[in-house]
Amino acid sequence: MKLKRRPPKPPKGAPQWMVTFSDLVTLILVFFILLFSMSQIDIVKFKAIAESFNQRVVFDFYPSIIPAENPSDMKKNIENQSDQKENEKSQAEKEEESLQNLLTEVQSFLDKNGLDDVIVANRTERGVVLVLEEKVLFDTGEATIVNSSNAFLDKVGGLLSNMPNLVKVEGHTDNRPISTFRYPSNWELSTARASSVVRYFIDKHQLDSERFIAVGYGDTRPIVANDSDENYKKNRRVEIVISDPKYDKDDLTSN
Repeated sequence: MKLKRRPPKPPKGAPQWMVTFSDLVTLILVFFILLFSMSQIDIVKFKAIAESFNQRVVFDFYPSIIPAENPSDMKKNIENQSDQKENEKSQAEKEEESLQNLLTEVQSFLDKNGLDDVIVANRTERGVVLVLEEKVLFDTGEATIVNSSNAFLDKVGGLLSNMPNLVKVEGHTDNRPISTFRYPSNWELSTARASSVVRYFIDKHQLDSERFIAVGYGDTRPIVANDSDENYKKNRRVEIVISDPKYDKDDLTSN
């Protein structure tokens, strides 16, 4: 009698292919979770961390485990960097204080002389800006400085002699056309007025001419609508910009 062989018993547990497949699916899942977590960056914290790296040298706080050949030189470099940052901060504070003192002095002069209604002094991102209405400096249609403005210009000139800041003088007009032999248009008039103020500072106070920029804008930059006599007066003005040191000549020219 022929004996029948029993079929082999199947191995216990999951098939081998299923184990491999499960590992693959798990790895793919972990990969996508990682991608998702990387896409959820807190932009505020990220910028803060990036800024901290820009402002600090990491190796100043975590020195190399390999001894430096000249550790004293490394220490000096770190100290020099720290001193330089302190000096830059101190210089910026001095420059800001200088501008603030100028603004305070000018405002005090305006108060004492009752000029607040025709001259405005304020602090902007460009620096200290002095806005003078036409009648403070010139007769209508002219670019020759009147004697009554000398006291104010001398005050500003004296303050400028104590600081190195660049100065931009801007001439502005209203939109009513002018056509004379000397000034064919508002462009020539506004430019001549700005130049007259710059020349006064250079001639009367011996200030360096390289510190100054004179520009005429004509009627292209009104501060109010040209629709009344009162507004015409406001637009006919000269602006003296004592620049913030953070602005260079290119910034002043473009503004």
